[in-house]
Amino acid sequence: MKKFIFALIMLAMCQISYAKMHKEEVIYKDGDTQLKGYLFWEDSFDGTRPGIMVVHEWWGLNDYALLRAEMLAETGYVAFAADMYGDAKNTMHAKDAKAWMTQITSNIDNLTRRAKLGIDILKKQDNVDQEKIAAIGYCFGGAAVMQLAYTGLDIKAVGSFHGSLPVATDEQAKKIKAKVYVAHGASDPMIPKERVVKFNEVLNKNGVDWEMNIYGGAKHAFTNPYADGYGLKALGYSPNADRRSWLRLLGFLDAIFHDEED
Repeated sequence: MKKFIFALIMLAMCQISYAKMHKEEVIYKDGDTQLKGYLFWEDSFDGTRPGIMVVHEWWGLNDYALLRAEMLAETGYVAFAADMYGDAKNTMHAKDAKAWMTQITSNIDNLTRRAKLGIDILKKQDNVDQEKIAAIGYCFGGAAVMQLAYTGLDIKAVGSFHGSLPVATDEQAKKIKAKVYVAHGASDPMIPKERVVKFNEVLNKNGVDWEMNIYGGAKHAFTNPYADGYGLKALGYSPNADRRSWLRLLGFLDAIFHDEED
């Protein structure tokens, strides 16, 4: 019996040792603009699985966005860190970030078209269940995935972390097919309280399946451990809000995708 138990333990250890995190660079294009995103998946999970797109903050496709994609892959998803600016460029300077963000957000059709390209990349993967797709984003990325939902794109969920909460029109809200998760900081000086109220009212009025978690004392970019290093007073990392919002996202996604199986 002891030998049998020992054999099982050794087998489990072997399986763990062979588990590998994969990271693959993906070059794709939006017109003449070359985009460079990154796919993550962990090979200890068999068969097809849900795919999650991650959209970066206004700083661009940096290590933080890649970290979040890898964290999703560790839990069994295929994650794609999408590139919204081109060539995976990123910066530590607010002036550059603002210019890049302004350029892409000046035309919402261009913004949503580019975001949809990231969804298309996920759907092309052999290990992704095309019927189980979601998108999450941070700051600029949170607004981008909300705008994507407003187009009526048929995906299961969107998640916005400290996003700018663009308020939908009634027409846009009626198109939303995705379930919506929002993590917002109560002390975020960049998002007027009136906008938060209007954002919620429009979704509620039009029967959208949504939830918002508001974290006391949390400032803008509260999930980013590097937030305090940017030198902007509006930004600040909150370990508690980061941990709680991430766990809530995982529960939110798990419930959605498992409901599809039931």
